Amino acid sequence: MNVNQSAAPVPPFGQPQPIYPGYHQSNYGGQPGTTAPPTSYGAYNGPVPGYQQTLPQGVSRAPPSSGAPPVSTAQAPCGQTAYGQFGQGDVQNGPSSTVQMQRLPGSQPFGSPLAPVVSQPAVLQPYGPPPTSAQVTAQLAGMQISGAMAPAPPPSGLGYGPPTSPASASGSFPNSGPYGSYPQGQAPPLSQAQGHPGVQPPQRSAPPLASSFTPPASGVPRMPSMTSPLLPGQGFGGPPVSQPNHVSSPPPQALPPGPQVTGPPGPPPPMHSSQQPGYQLQQNGSFGPTRGPQPNYGSPYPGAPTFGSQPGPPQPLPPKRLDPDAIPSPIQVIEDDRNNRGSEPFVTGVRGQVPPLVTTSFLVKDQGNASPRYIRCTSYNIPCTSDMAKQAQVPLAAVIKPLARLPPEEASPYVVDHGESGPLRCNRCKAYMCPFMQFIEGGRRFQCCFCSCINDVPPQYFQHLDHTGKRVDAYDRPELSLGSYEFLATVDYCKNNKFPSPPAFIFMIDVSYNAIRTGLVRLLCEELKSLLDYLPREGGAEESAIRVGFVTYNKVLHFYNVKSSLAQPQMMVVSDVADMFVPLLDGFLVNVNESRAVITSLLDQIPEMFADTRETETVFAPVIQAGMEALKAAECAGKLFLFHTSLPIAEAPGKLKNRDDRKLINTDKEKTLFQPQTGAYQTLAKECVAQGCCVDLFLFPNQYVDVATLSVVPQLTGGSVYKYACFQVENDQERFLSDLRRDVQKVVGFDAVMRVRTSTGIRAVDFFGAFYMSNTTDVELAGLDGDKTVTVEFKHDDRLNEESGALLQCALLYTSCAGQRRLRIHNLALNCCTLLADLYRNCETDTLINYMAKFAYRGVLNSPVKSVRDILITQCAQILACYRKNCASPSSAGQLILPECMKLLPVYLNCVLKSDVLQPGAEVTTDDRAYVRQLVTSMDVAETNVFFYPRLLPLTKSPIESTTEPPAIRASEERLSNGDIYLLENGLNLFLWVGASVQQGVVQSLFNVPSFSQITSGLSVLPVLDNPLSKKVRGLIDSLRAQRSRYMKEDKLEMLFKHFLVEDKSLSGGASYVDFLCHMHKEIRQLLS
Repeated sequence: MNVNQSAAPVPPFGQPQPIYPGYHQSNYGGQPGTTAPPTSYGAYNGPVPGYQQTLPQGVSRAPPSSGAPPVSTAQAPCGQTAYGQFGQGDVQNGPSSTVQMQRLPGSQPFGSPLAPVVSQPAVLQPYGPPPTSAQVTAQLAGMQISGAMAPAPPPSGLGYGPPTSPASASGSFPNSGPYGSYPQGQAPPLSQAQGHPGVQPPQRSAPPLASSFTPPASGVPRMPSMTSPLLPGQGFGGPPVSQPNHVSSPPPQALPPGPQVTGPPGPPPPMHSSQQPGYQLQQNGSFGPTRGPQPNYGSPYPGAPTFGSQPGPPQPLPPKRLDPDAIPSPIQVIEDDRNNRGSEPFVTGVRGQVPPLVTTSFLVKDQGNASPRYIRCTSYNIPCTSDMAKQAQVPLAAVIKPLARLPPEEASPYVVDHGESGPLRCNRCKAYMCPFMQFIEGGRRFQCCFCSCINDVPPQYFQHLDHTGKRVDAYDRPELSLGSYEFLATVDYCKNNKFPSPPAFIFMIDVSYNAIRTGLVRLLCEELKSLLDYLPREGGAEESAIRVGFVTYNKVLHFYNVKSSLAQPQMMVVSDVADMFVPLLDGFLVNVNESRAVITSLLDQIPEMFADTRETETVFAPVIQAGMEALKAAECAGKLFLFHTSLPIAEAPGKLKNRDDRKLINTDKEKTLFQPQTGAYQTLAKECVAQGCCVDLFLFPNQYVDVATLSVVPQLTGGSVYKYACFQVENDQERFLSDLRRDVQKVVGFDAVMRVRTSTGIRAVDFFGAFYMSNTTDVELAGLDGDKTVTVEFKHDDRLNEESGALLQCALLYTSCAGQRRLRIHNLALNCCTLLADLYRNCETDTLINYMAKFAYRGVLNSPVKSVRDILITQCAQILACYRKNCASPSSAGQLILPECMKLLPVYLNCVLKSDVLQPGAEVTTDDRAYVRQLVTSMDVAETNVFFYPRLLPLTKSPIESTTEPPAIRASEERLSNGDIYLLENGLNLFLWVGASVQQGVVQSLFNVPSFSQITSGLSVLPVLDNPLSKKVRGLIDSLRAQRSRYMKEDKLEMLFKHFLVEDKSLSGGASYVDFLCHMHKEIRQLLS
């Protein structure tokens, strides 16, 4: 039978689709012949014996506290090939044109792979013994990225077979029509379905609904898989052909010597230089295409086997490497969205529009729906029925950031004052007036858009309607024309029916031995002298209305009277910490300008007073109790700034013991590490919330301090936790002071209550974030700042209507910094759909990941970490399997088909699964995990996006005069070139990685040393040099820091840098992106079968 016979053409199916080359799949149908034994792999996500990952030779340095990045020397271990030797000078995200070369066995990390991707009846798979390590090395050595032999379609009637393969990168075949032969009754695999009006990929008139790849089913170097034998009586089918409308398996590797085929071997296919239309060359980073070894031809590099047609002993098939450039690239998706949607303003007038990605810089024009800066949803088109929602498994959630800061070009929400009558509301559901309310009866009544109740319009609010039924003053009133606005609240919205006093800030400073020894107390007191001039103030106010107070503590508490009439501050000591009270009222909370001299004197004296202290023990709960009592006595809300250094072991309420135990990791008791030790802090937090007392905690631990317990009060009061492990003034001063300045100056809403109302058919059922809830509907926040989000999940309680859609209204009642009671309202209208395809076409993956991470991070409090991870994987597989089953065009089971707007779901979800909370490495402390867990809980979508998939920026690629940020590259070791310098940031950490072969001029310009070997590996600040490159890099670091809500820590550890290359296998056993994608595909196929 001739391998090159032509295939029966199949009619084209659907529109031409963009191509993801090289997602290989081996023959699912199998072929008769001697069995190729499967490679033996570890369990999915298990640690790999002897696994060692090497970076290209280079330095990863801590960036400077001044604004420069981190750096540490990473030499490739002796005898191990560094990638730099391959001359990967031009590492790109996309295919490049450099010559492709093979990787040597030592240079390819060989990770713990996943379970097999092929599901075949067991009877048909007589597997041989697992290969020896020598065989595995031989497989790696012989690895080719494009092979020579064509796979065959399975016999007709077989339920799954490989899609026919495109021609090998440089070949075309005689007689091949537009399609290859398919099994009878099976349509050709299609990669993408119907177009949609959302984000448009470049060079397409209408974007696709889906992307598809064919994953390898045999021997990916980092992943297990099995090569199935040929079924008896099955021969080779038609030739591989290039297909314009989908990508399927590239040809497999040439078979190794041995009687692999039962028929006579066919001649090698003729190779032509013309590339077939519709099939892009397979390329990997800077590797170009090569020909696979051909029968009776010399091998492409010494040591590769030459394949003749002589039979020999059976040997394993050389594994195929899934080409990382053939699978969805986060960088490409981000870049495409920037190019397509960054230039036009996003106008919110249309219901159910999916906004640009959080990584795209765009302007918003509010025309009736809240800006995506305030609310982002997982889907903007929600299923009409709960059955449909259950089938799709896509969580319906909104990430709400009620006080989000806006760019200077966008106006803050208008403040509407309705006088004594207060804002107009629905009598039944209490929703506030908004653009979706329907005025009827000539404007005398309105119908509520949330509950359909008909309400009278008060005489003072009456206005006539125009011919379309709209009020003639609609565009003069923010609440009738905008998505976001504020109402001034009346006295009815205030506690005890009286307007609030302006809030107060209390600074509570640990003066135990640890705090004094590190220089923390002196540094803090010095900074506060000037920082108190920058307390938040309203609009154009000359000075802040906020009053301040000071407390110091170790085992006892010291209160200070800083009344303006005093010549010197007075100290009062409370040693009865079990029954805390405030020893003075008058003179404790003061106006900064009136008491400036006394405050300055106090801040000068504190470091001297405690300079010789030997007290190492501290209390913690009584300190918070004291601050709260002081606010209660002053009848105002406010914030406590706590600066604390050690585990509170002194005899007092809230005393803790050291319970750190790494042996609990990966056991059922691991969840106890995330739970508070005692219930005392929850009770205290509840009292704080009732008083409107928010707590911000700055921790400076040298060892375990039980962050899981200490962060309970900040977490439940809407506060923040900052952690500076092993604090040293010279290294950490800039980070601490920057965080402190930002924290003290940011605008905060105090004593806040938030409620989310929805139109009939859905309701808010679950909430995630830093807040307290005493009932099922009201989110209570002692404080809420512009960085905090509340994530809300919705469920169906009735059928929704496609015509009317679904509405959300978030109402936040809060006290401003000036003591004014206000209501901030955000409205959003969503579409509803009866077709699953519409749901999948309007999802937002970044928001979905934000929700899933918070869901998982809360789950670890009550469930074993492994089961939390499994739930995430299962849910992701169900989402994608439902799409595959109900929305994708029919195609071979060998293809992985992803919805276009969810094609990054697997890579991002894998980053969540590999994060320190869900899969800690050996060096991650219990406190680190608890810290990150509470941090992510209130992150917004932009923060989780960069936190889970860090940005990696090459610094020497773009021209020096360019002022724009250099384009990012994918977070993988393969993308690093020894001749370049990279900056990596994830919102918390910052690294500068220097390749060993960087030009001497560049090293001189940045580090002021003549050569790479002379760069100090402990460097944490880039020297300030007067040259264009140094200015550019330092400017870039400053601009990155300005974008983030916290000052990024400079890290020097190479291990940590590698940990953030999230597309690679992690040292803690997390799967690489390629492995995880294949694992996901296997899970989806199991669900579908």
